[in-house]
Amino acid sequence: MILTAGLGTRLDPITRLVAKPAVPLGGSTLIEHILGWLVGQQIRDVVLNLHHRPDTIAAAVGDGSHLGLAVRYSWEDPLLGSAGGPRHALPLLATDPILIVNGDTLCNVALAPLLERHHASGADVTMAVVPNRRPDRYGGFVRGEDDAIVDVRPRGRSAGTWHFVGVQVARRAIFESLPDGVPAETVSGIYRARMADPPGRIRADPVDAEFLDIGTPEDYLATALRLGTAARDTGGSVIWPDARVAAGACLERCIVAGDVRVPSGFGACDRLIVPAAVVRSGDAAEIVGDLALFPLRTHA
Repeated sequence: MILTAGLGTRLDPITRLVAKPAVPLGGSTLIEHILGWLVGQQIRDVVLNLHHRPDTIAAAVGDGSHLGLAVRYSWEDPLLGSAGGPRHALPLLATDPILIVNGDTLCNVALAPLLERHHASGADVTMAVVPNRRPDRYGGFVRGEDDAIVDVRPRGRSAGTWHFVGVQVARRAIFESLPDGVPAETVSGIYRARMADPPGRIRADPVDAEFLDIGTPEDYLATALRLGTAARDTGGSVIWPDARVAAGACLERCIVAGDVRVPSGFGACDRLIVPAAVVRSGDAAEIVGDLALFPLRTHA
């Protein structure tokens, strides 16, 4: 199961246009990159949960056949959270345990060894982790004996912890006891009680993997540059497929999102450029004709 129902508030205003998993990365979308990684790991059947801008995800993925897998959808209204979402999708999930992947990040975890270690441990949940190199930004897990997760530390107090990279294996029973259709969370909710009673039911599994965040507009731009999908001839900017940038426009470290036209002579640096029509009252945006310019670094 891929968790793709979230609101993507930190990526706003981009997520006024598309759901976060549907943001373009090169010739495809974030969710297609994730699905391509899963296909390479011999995964062939996937469930996506949908809530915010579901049309944009379904338009990119369809039934998954063009990517070499079968995709089904679990619809949520209201948004059910990281635990409530899998609970609602259980009728579509035939396996035990269930592989659960976040739909707003990229990583390259090797799944077969992760699954093997999960089965050998007898844990209820195994979460793939890497050393937390950004404790100022990410919370983290404290590992105890036998890789048990014994505590969760908030960002700013998470030095020396382990960072969850968005890939986990969980027994169906974890979710079966939850009421269907009721919002619930994993790490901040149902997992927390299981960390201590008995210890070792929730396990951290250190992996050798690259983790790429798409949390904020700046993260998105950095990930596009890392993957080589940003347009370096436009100053290292991300230009969406339906956007047009005229010759003579000067952009540097910008994201041009949506159906917009950037005219010749226009210049911008470190800006998120979207259609002016999406601007809301109170936005810190500069309006230039049909364009709205947001600072790229307004999000933590």
